[in-house]
Amino acid sequence: MMSPSTKIKRGFIAIGAVLVLGVVNTLIAHKESIKRNGEVVYLDLAPVDPRSLMQGDYMTLDFRLAREIDSGFSKSTGSEASKPMEGESRLVSVNINENRVASLSANNTPLKIRYRLRNGRVWLGTNAFFFEEGKARQYERARYGEFRVDKDSGEAVLVGLRSDAFKAL
Repeated sequence: MMSPSTKIKRGFIAIGAVLVLGVVNTLIAHKESIKRNGEVVYLDLAPVDPRSLMQGDYMTLDFRLAREIDSGFSKSTGSEASKPMEGESRLVSVNINENRVASLSANNTPLKIRYRLRNGRVWLGTNAFFFEEGKARQYERARYGEFRVDKDSGEAVLVGLRSDAFKAL
């Protein structure tokens, strides 16, 4: 027979597990909604050290937009005073050209992308693309990251990679 304290402990564990699963499922549903309904935006891939580009079954990614944001911190004030703190989220206004490629905007445009600082670098949702074993050659031609962006929150979800002709890889 279980003691009352054991029953209470198990009850708290069960409640905790339900809460954790609820939060995780809510986050997954939100990302899936962005993938289905978000605005299509392409981000230019910036050159990455070829030695670290392909590592196993993933590809290291860096985006021109992230580099532009990062270089804008010191240019805007002459110091790093405007640079966000580690982990802090901010929004950046972007222009979308006729091919749906995003670039940094000096104006307050309607489309914004959320970014944050991770390990001192601007992070736009991901810095890696995972693929099936043996498919590395297929992704060597990648020139753009295809994102879906939530217009309300600015959250960007990477959904694929594209060639220089915007063909899905």
